[in-house]
Amino acid sequence: MMEKTLVLLKPDAVQRAIMGRILSRFEDAGLKVVGLKMVWADKKFALRHYREELAKRVGAHVRELIADFLVTGPVVAIAIEGVNAIENVRKMVGSTEPKAAAPGTIRGDFSHMSYAYADVRKLAVKNLVHASSSREDAEIELKLWFSPKELHSYRTVHDIHLL
Repeated sequence: MMEKTLVLLKPDAVQRAIMGRILSRFEDAGLKVVGLKMVWADKKFALRHYREELAKRVGAHVRELIADFLVTGPVVAIAIEGVNAIENVRKMVGSTEPKAAAPGTIRGDFSHMSYAYADVRKLAVKNLVHASSSREDAEIELKLWFSPKELHSYRTVHDIHLL
């Protein structure tokens, strides 16, 4: 199933200058970048991205911390397309808690913060990337971050293998 999903390279990925290394992993896997831009979000926008549903799952204070972190620097928004893109991107990204992320995943290779460390210091977990968790989330998030004119259709060498 061909689908689109959203990936955000959060301020920690931008500040550490590993954006290209992360983006390359998706392209190396045959996923296609169909939208790409750098945005410095404000708090209102960050809270639109991290919707109320997140607060119900993790608590309002965690939602606030994550939104506060998202606005500390520029974010790279990436629209990615591919076969089962949502599931495949989530696997490549790894566990939300970097400490628990498997080696070979983006979070497992590039970060190591734990929930406990973040909780004690009242910080958001710096886990480098956001990846849409479901088809519904991907649809909502892509519309929030990209206008239709900012999403593109084109063929890559990988498309030959999907025919």
